[in-house]
Amino acid sequence: MNNNLQALGYKELSTRYNLEIIKPWCCSWLSSQRERKTHIENNFSEEIYAPSYDPGNNLGDHLTFALKYEGVNLEILSALFEVVEQKDLIDFIKTQPTGKYTRLVWFFYEWLTGKELPLDTLKQGNYIPALDPVKYYVLDEKLSKKFKRQRVNCNLIGTVDYCPVVRKTKLLKEFEAMKLDEHAQKMIDKYPEELLYRATQYLYAKETKSSFEIERETPDKRRTARFIELLHQIEHNSISKSELIRLQKEIVDKRFALDDYRISQNYVGQSIAPGREIVHFAAPKPENINSMMTAWIQCAQNMLESGISPVVTAAVIGYGFVFLHPFDDGNGRLHRYLIHYALGKKHFSPPGLIFPVSATMLKNMPQYDGTLEHFSRELMQHVEYTLDDDGEMTVSNETAQFYRYQDMTFQSEGLFGFIRDTIEDELNTELEYLNVFDQARNKMREVVDMPDRKLDLFIKVCLQNHGKISKSKTSQFSMLTSDEINKLSSIIQEIIKKNKKI
Repeated sequence: MNNNLQALGYKELSTRYNLEIIKPWCCSWLSSQRERKTHIENNFSEEIYAPSYDPGNNLGDHLTFALKYEGVNLEILSALFEVVEQKDLIDFIKTQPTGKYTRLVWFFYEWLTGKELPLDTLKQGNYIPALDPVKYYVLDEKLSKKFKRQRVNCNLIGTVDYCPVVRKTKLLKEFEAMKLDEHAQKMIDKYPEELLYRATQYLYAKETKSSFEIERETPDKRRTARFIELLHQIEHNSISKSELIRLQKEIVDKRFALDDYRISQNYVGQSIAPGREIVHFAAPKPENINSMMTAWIQCAQNMLESGISPVVTAAVIGYGFVFLHPFDDGNGRLHRYLIHYALGKKHFSPPGLIFPVSATMLKNMPQYDGTLEHFSRELMQHVEYTLDDDGEMTVSNETAQFYRYQDMTFQSEGLFGFIRDTIEDELNTELEYLNVFDQARNKMREVVDMPDRKLDLFIKVCLQNHGKISKSKTSQFSMLTSDEINKLSSIIQEIIKKNKKI
């Protein structure tokens, strides 16, 4: 960074008060040049402001600048309010007690710390939102809570123990405008009910297989069947502690099932040799899990009851769960199950159908890993831990604040992309494949009326040999004449020409 640049807003406050925080999505700098610039790299933004933006240099100046131009960063505000002198905050608020940004500072201080400042409750004035609905995904008016002291409408999606935020970026607005759920519904409306039934059975199985493969696991048939059944039951399931424990027991090996949240420190790592472990992610300390999961459940329920985008809701619920990692095993599969749960509960997925998002994630593992590492990579720079000879982890510093107030904008954008690709590729391809498959069988019956099993076998062996039946396979169809075999093969070849994806 240029030495002529001066830190502004959250960056300045974090440095001034030596705050231990995860790198925010945006850092602001004041330049001596008149030009306003934005530099984005790896989804982090550096904002360069001209001298006319200089807010001043005291606490209130930088807090005002941060809230006005950088938005609400709950993690930084929480860390700041733990160390700043109350008097400095009170002096700032008294300069303009009814001002928008002073009221927000006052509100967030009392909301985050649970401490009340010695200030008189406001008697008049309009209510202002804690988060700007134009810039953030927020709760509906009916779900928000009004705080009379500062006359602030708290539309945050969570509670003080767990409250992620999602910004309304240009990309997320573009994804919402695509109306992917309506697009998917129009797609499936073109096909007969019987074909949709067969497609559904395949897509549920594919989602299950892919979800396990992401974890590099090959489940036995019983575990596979249980997971498929869980996906089928989504509309009847709920989110609660007891339900999560039940689900975890259903999807993991019984030997590793728990009757409660974990009581040990867990992490995601990679063994490169005996005694050598690369740690990619450390979960919250076990003593923080119960309060965080209680708040996560409340956050999930808030979002499910609100008008917030179903995909954003699914991202916050699904990724929020996996970042909290409340169990010793099964967190990844439950994370992806919860994505489907939210999409189903908010009626984004067509009734009785599932988008095999895990299959798309599996095909694009670098991108999927990126949605996880966007948080974990920054997190691990702030977690102090040791591993003993048995690979057991001990975290020595306080880490709860890093998990409570995550910005999940990047994960929401990522999930939208996965769902778009799933609808366009996995869903569309499967429906069209079955449709073409049915057309082929109908045309083949016009040549010779043979059992479905034999028809399907003929198609299969032809597809394995570019539309032609190999000499070694002809013995399986000794009941057919050479002319019939040629005609049937021609039908398969014609279908292959018209449908490049087969």
